[in-house]
Amino acid sequence: MSDFTPLRSVLYMPSSNAKALEKAKTLPVDAVILDLEDAVAPDAKPAAREAACAAVRSGEYGRRTLTIRVNGLGTAWHDDDIAAAAAAGPAAVVVPKVGSVDEVHELVAAMEKAGAPEHTKLWAMIETPVAILDCLSIARASERLTVLVMGTNDLVKELYAEHVPGRAPILPSLHTALLAARAAGIAIVDGVYNDVKDTEGFLAECEQGRQMGFDGKTLIHPGQVEGANTAFAPSEKAIEDARGLIAAWEDGKGSGVVTYNGRMVENLHVESARRTLSIAEAIAALEG
Repeated sequence: MSDFTPLRSVLYMPSSNAKALEKAKTLPVDAVILDLEDAVAPDAKPAAREAACAAVRSGEYGRRTLTIRVNGLGTAWHDDDIAAAAAAGPAAVVVPKVGSVDEVHELVAAMEKAGAPEHTKLWAMIETPVAILDCLSIARASERLTVLVMGTNDLVKELYAEHVPGRAPILPSLHTALLAARAAGIAIVDGVYNDVKDTEGFLAECEQGRQMGFDGKTLIHPGQVEGANTAFAPSEKAIEDARGLIAAWEDGKGSGVVTYNGRMVENLHVESARRTLSIAEAIAALEG
């Protein structure tokens, strides 16, 4: 996991807002989604496209993972968006409402036609019932697709469900997408939390997402960054336990049963511990 990229905090920023783009350079955020879609009014979209591409090319965002969210397939802006975004060469092009393998292939072909460099990946937003039901096929559709992004607001709307604490109405969908991402060996980030003033609710949802297995969370306000960073990073105790478990495993090789803090250690525990340390090291490198 030496090439592991932390995605604890993934912040949407409207590309039509110059102050927001400037502020993103100073935030302790793992990734920024320079948005051309929901956060941008129709008449502002062409200028926002230019601003997002200029931001990517500026080299002024340090180690932050920079992505551009284009308008969806079938919209009036999509073709121009994906051509410009791919040519700008961000870490990824984020596409809303991806619903099939064919759409993934179409998107990858458009990116390649526009000259997208090898490092520019595709992030697919999963936010419709058909996308959930076909999630594994979507996740495996292309090596260029490296991240699934949950669009929980649209998913709730499409299901005629309700936003409630604990997210019971969409837990099966979240689990299905997680299963697909892990089966395909790609990353997955949780959906947004809408009430930016409800810190307690936000942190509870971050904790839920981390416990479920998400790599991080998409955010709609800079004030949510630090909470997500903390929630999705290994704790000091988790790091200490991982080191201790690995040491016990290596010391006990060939001696039969290995235990750490009274618990039997197996290969799967060692793999989890090494993943924890890899994540901690990647975060330390990012923040250093």
